[in-house]
Amino acid sequence: MTIHMSIITGTEELAEFCTRAANFQYITVDTEFIREKTYWPHLCLVQIGTPGEAKVIDALSHSINLSPLFQLFANQDVLKVFHAARQDIEIFVHLTGEVPHPIFDTQIAAMVCGYGDAVGYERLVSDIAKVSIDKSMRFTDWAKRPLTNKQIEYALGDVTHLREVYAYLSRKLEDNGRTEWLSEEMSILSNTETYVVMPKDAWKRLKIRNRKPAFIENLQAIAEWREKTAQKLDVPRNRVLKDDSLIEIAMHGPRSIDEIFGLRAIKRDRINSEKGRAILQILDAVRQHAGKQYPKPPQENIVKTRLGPSIDLLKVLLKYKCDTHKVAQKLIASSRDIEKLASNDHADIPALAGWRFDVYGKDALRLKRGEIALTAAGTQLRIIETE
Repeated sequence: MTIHMSIITGTEELAEFCTRAANFQYITVDTEFIREKTYWPHLCLVQIGTPGEAKVIDALSHSINLSPLFQLFANQDVLKVFHAARQDIEIFVHLTGEVPHPIFDTQIAAMVCGYGDAVGYERLVSDIAKVSIDKSMRFTDWAKRPLTNKQIEYALGDVTHLREVYAYLSRKLEDNGRTEWLSEEMSILSNTETYVVMPKDAWKRLKIRNRKPAFIENLQAIAEWREKTAQKLDVPRNRVLKDDSLIEIAMHGPRSIDEIFGLRAIKRDRINSEKGRAILQILDAVRQHAGKQYPKPPQENIVKTRLGPSIDLLKVLLKYKCDTHKVAQKLIASSRDIEKLASNDHADIPALAGWRFDVYGKDALRLKRGEIALTAAGTQLRIIETE
């Protein structure tokens, strides 16, 4: 493949390539973007592979309009194959408001096929395509022009090797009868709401232990303001206000600029008087509408000291079941899911529905009821019936 002929910088050439690509059952897709200094990812390159060719699309070219690419992504007859698709898809949702459809994520497919949690692209390429990827370009500046041949070659590798990975995993899913397992996961990735950050829910990503109503209301309000500000200015949320500062302000509820600047975390942050006044207005509004403006978080209903043994047993069962079925634990249940299951047989968690219930949830409930037990036979675990 001639490297300098593999990059598309104009709309007409892009349209011709997309017309050719639309004749295939699938395309492989990857992106290169920068996000260190922005809230939204800024797209630099889009790599597209078909069974017959691969191209790098220069999204920063002044001579290109990406409309033909977006039309290809909307083509229901062409499967879009990604690896670890969430960040790539988030870019296209931001640009078009739509998720490319239909999609296939080789990272999730590999997890369904027993490769473990969040398996990397390099490992799959090494195991399946028997190719070692040069990682030297991983942290290159993709916004810098002109691109070097080495950069283009690296970018092309992200979609050329992906063809072989996809072919292998799709066959394995079919052979194992697990195609529907993957379909359930793809329905989540295909939902536009998966990629939309609602400012009113921004507080939920913060790690907190304090559950006092006044603190939670302050936290919700300030986190919502920070998210809206970061989106408007297109800067990382921590450029507006760091997590530690946000939590400390919510905890103390300062009533003056001096009180804000007197907080320990603020001394290490980039807070100016304008931000300080905005925060004071938010806190004042919260005090005026205490208990009304913001919904209360759900009460913690799990007493870990009491449920600890059950949680531990359910985790052991999860590992046993996932090892037996050769599927990643992360796909079945998170630690939080298991905590919910330990306290509630009807918990709203994925493990109690669909194929996950068959693999794990059914026996997890039986274990809780004492109908089965776990025992060791040498180095191997076994499930035994108790009734």
